[in-house]
Amino acid sequence: MNARERVLAALRHQPVNRVPRFEIWIDGLLDELDQPDPAAAAVYLGQDCLMMPSHQPPGSNAWREGVDEFGRVWSDGMYTAGVIDSWEALEQYSPSPETVDQYFDPVEVAAVRERYPDHCLIFGTHVGPFTAGYMAMGFARFFTGLYDDIDLVRRLLDHRTEWCIALYRRAVELGAEVVVLGDDAGQTEGPMIAPAMWRHLIQPRHRRIVDALDVPVIWHSDGSVLPLLPMAVEAGFAGFHGLEPAVGIDLGRVKRAYGQELALIGNVDIRVLFDDDFSAVRAEVDRCLAQGAPGGGYMLATCNSINVGRDNN
Repeated sequence: MNARERVLAALRHQPVNRVPRFEIWIDGLLDELDQPDPAAAAVYLGQDCLMMPSHQPPGSNAWREGVDEFGRVWSDGMYTAGVIDSWEALEQYSPSPETVDQYFDPVEVAAVRERYPDHCLIFGTHVGPFTAGYMAMGFARFFTGLYDDIDLVRRLLDHRTEWCIALYRRAVELGAEVVVLGDDAGQTEGPMIAPAMWRHLIQPRHRRIVDALDVPVIWHSDGSVLPLLPMAVEAGFAGFHGLEPAVGIDLGRVKRAYGQELALIGNVDIRVLFDDDFSAVRAEVDRCLAQGAPGGGYMLATCNSINVGRDNN
């Protein structure tokens, strides 16, 4: 059983010869690994999946400085605010889904596939309608808009859903075998919006995204989103990634409640990885395997991403 077969079998809750390693984002470690690109770094780390290469379009301010094409404001590479406050601004900052080709270089993607034919090629990014919505409007304007400007919010969510479908469809056309929908919806104490509102506004749009793709789709969210997992099942997601232990998520309990319906990915506490106590790291990995692996349908990963430690000096 090769890496691709392990990943796809785990998503189907089928037997695997070992638990797959499914780290999605490792970019924070690239400088330390002395590898030529993220795909090589993932293979070097023993991962079973590789992230499909993608790029921001030329001229985009995303992750740089200023307002980007989606109305998100960036300062020194960090998101700070959103500018959409009217129908006119929504039209201005809603790129056509026909422009998704700008994000991929087919030659580069094909080269990764050729170099690592036995690995599972995945694509994931935070373009889910909920996250894309509150980043475009800014947190305060978006969440108050759920009550006092709901028509604008709905149209924004519709556009971001259409954009998401177009981007992921293009990734699948280029060879992505699994898609990870980044749509952060959790805080420390629970979801950012009530489950009833999620069911009304977001779950149908997630269902549209899943139905539009012919590969397994995994939902990623940080934070405490356990009340939303029944709707993840209803939306048709193949799995859920994150399972952040810092907000009290118990992998064993989630496994018992949802392990027959969702493949579970993650729960390794990234706080443990920030220190150099290797025995603690091994114990954390052993805990996740003991809680998540029995019965299949589990892939080992951090609860967020592998990144640099607290002190970079």
